[in-house]
Parts: sequence; structure tokens; C-alpha cells
Amino acid sequence: MTSAATPVGVDHLAACCSPMTGGILDDAASERLAAVFKALADPARVKLLSLIAAADCGEACACDLTVPLGLSQPTVSHHMKLLVGAGLVEREQRGKWAYYRVDHDALERVAALIAPGRRPPARG
Repeated sequence: MTSAATPVGVDHLAACCSPMTGGILDDAASERLAAVFKALADPARVKLLSLIAAADCGEACACDLTVPLGLSQPTVSHHMKLLVGAGLVEREQRGKWAYYRVDHDALERVAALIAPGRRPPARG
């Protein structure tokens, strides 16, 4: 099980699947990927990810995420902390508010792990 002190980060997943092994994950990579799926296992977090991805400027302020979900600010903050910890969303503090943007490369790396024949994006 992944500890709370260790960021999960989907960037660690791209190196785990060798074409030589047919993409079989080792135990550590399986745990990291399971943590990503756990972060996505809640409908509110999936909707938050969708709202941020659909934002006109590619990012959303935490203040704009409560009303569409009908959730309190502390609950949204909790969900966002889990998405950030899973490496799916990046967070930037600007004064009082946190702004979030989807890490599209991270989503592509996850997709590459679960879709045969897909290659993760080059890291630069």
C-alpha cells in the first residue's frame, strides 16, 4: 500500500512496462497504478477532473469547483488533494486561492499502461 508521505505520481508508472515483458507490472508499479485508480474511483473526483479539463483557460480556481458539485469547500479541497497526490492534477497557490490544471501527460501515461499498443508521451 502506498504511504501518504510518498507522492504517487503517474510519472513513475511509465518506466514500469517493458515491451519485452508484454507490459506486466511489478508489485510497486501495480500499487502506484492502483492508487491512481483509487483517486478516480469516486464520481465527485471524476467530475472535478472533467470540470478542470473543460475550463476555458485550462485551469480552474478552487472557488469555482464547489457550486457545480454541490459540495462544501473543505470537501472539494479533500478531493483535490487526492487528485494532486495521484499525480493527475497540478496545484498552484495564488494568494488565498488554489488553481488546478490537469496533467495531460499523466493521463496519457495511465492510458498507455492500460491500452495495449499505446506509447506514453516522451518526457521532456
